[in-house]
Amino acid sequence: MSIATLLAGYRGGSLDPAEVVERAYECARSAAGPAWISLAPWRDVKAWLAQLRTASPELPLYGVPFAIKDNIDLAGTPTTAACPAFAYTPDVSAFAVARLIAAGAIPIGKTNMDQFATGLTGTRTPYGACASVADPRYVSGGSSSGSAVVVADGTVPFALATDTAGSGRVPAAFNGIVGFKPTIGRIGTSGVVPACRGLDCVSVLTADVADAARVLAAAGGPDPGDPYARASPRTDAGGSPRERPLGAAVGARIAVARRDQLSFCGDDQAAGAWERALQHATALGWELVEIDIAPLTEAASLLYDGPWVAARYAAVGSFIAAHAHDVDPIVRDVILAGRDTAAVDAFRAAHRVRELALQSAGIWERADALLLPTAPTLYTAAEIADQPLARNALLGTYTNFVNLLDLCAIALPAAARADGLPFGVSLIAPAGADGALLALGGRWRDEPADDADEDQRGGTVALAVVGAHLSGEPLNNELVALGARLVRTTRTAPTYRLYELPGSVPAKPGLVNGDPTAGPGIEVEIWELATEAFGRLVAAIPAPLSIGTLALRDGRSVKGFLCEASAVVGAREITEHGGWRAFLQSLAARSATH
Repeated sequence: MSIATLLAGYRGGSLDPAEVVERAYECARSAAGPAWISLAPWRDVKAWLAQLRTASPELPLYGVPFAIKDNIDLAGTPTTAACPAFAYTPDVSAFAVARLIAAGAIPIGKTNMDQFATGLTGTRTPYGACASVADPRYVSGGSSSGSAVVVADGTVPFALATDTAGSGRVPAAFNGIVGFKPTIGRIGTSGVVPACRGLDCVSVLTADVADAARVLAAAGGPDPGDPYARASPRTDAGGSPRERPLGAAVGARIAVARRDQLSFCGDDQAAGAWERALQHATALGWELVEIDIAPLTEAASLLYDGPWVAARYAAVGSFIAAHAHDVDPIVRDVILAGRDTAAVDAFRAAHRVRELALQSAGIWERADALLLPTAPTLYTAAEIADQPLARNALLGTYTNFVNLLDLCAIALPAAARADGLPFGVSLIAPAGADGALLALGGRWRDEPADDADEDQRGGTVALAVVGAHLSGEPLNNELVALGARLVRTTRTAPTYRLYELPGSVPAKPGLVNGDPTAGPGIEVEIWELATEAFGRLVAAIPAPLSIGTLALRDGRSVKGFLCEASAVVGAREITEHGGWRAFLQSLAARSATH
């Protein structure tokens, strides 16, 4: 679900905020996985809903449910930072949470994380490791693991996270969603358990870029309790090129690293996905400018190999030293190492970071933003367990320098790897360029500006699949055998309804068009296959399914699986789930509770 869809439904009368919030709350309560640590007391949720009855429906986040990483305070709900011995129940919500509630949003509960926000894998938690929604063998990324998962699985349209070294961007990449890390101080951090106090950011996880912009507008603002807050961040309008809203226009200049400076840890699938991402950027009309990223990678190495670990010790080290047996051993060892940092080393490193910032300043004279992979690869849980420190460090290769150099960044889903796993890229810009960066991010999610419909390009056909042919589902092998390639995940126009077809083996949904009432749009995957292979697939499709022309939410048309309307008479409608995967996940969650 998207924020825009919910608000349109509320204002049009087709959706009721109380029903939407209650459904999200119940989905969280019955979730089978470890994404949630605790839920807000239902009495508090009802009180927030009651306040909506006298509030203006024009509030920017009216009735929108959201989740909160469990190192961010929600009044009346425990904050654990994924360490039960550390838990406390705050009387006051964090600055960002209070702003969102005032904007009409309804918090559902607190999500899982790498303990004390120390890690990029999502595995350093006593509440159970989260997994990528794309494949349960792979880690979710962290430290904002639960927040990413509950947005990616459709429970809530947005979640608050934190980001010091990539904690809000890496899990976005591993779950195919958007992760926006604003300029330091753009969203106040009072009420947040600190990691590195001067680098911490409250970040936003959403399904699309427009939602990230909505949440930033509501959550940002002067925070009198945050000494690092920026009361008047530099405007995004006028002045230098990076401050203009470039994303709406073709012709942005985008810096990219020299190929010899990029590493994908031997992952050829990720390297191939990166090449396709560069092609997409070029197709958008962006001018790619190769730059030297050596100053950036050196700065990245300082975050954990330098004295900034001492900042983590300053934040929670005394508690960890006194409760060593209550803390994850890896987290304990990483943070306690910071107490031995010499002051002279801290000053030397601080000076070096300023030198590196000066060396890299030329990037912003040559380009409007920097495009990089969000992470060089992704690992299975078993691979992380085998080398927990080394592989965790590698995941931060292209994210660790951003906060140290006072930059803002947005992690964006790119076309999936050839093996179907998610792949993400990040756009990075100087402090204060948040608005321009969001505009560029919105442009990235668009299709290239050309005159050719997506359903016919160069002897190939784009096909939207909605059910058993989705990646990882029982009939996906039919597409793979025909040489099909996964291009992207998107949604249909809001006029489509989804039904569970009774008695189908394997289980399948039926997608029917023609309802004038705006719905959420149904999640589909776009696969590209040769025209001849497409013909063979069509010939083998059994009734009541067929291939027709399917409208996407961006106004484009593709071929896609549709169902005869007569076949869904009396069938269970599952439109509210927003897709077949989300429906199957709801069944799994329900069965796990019985």
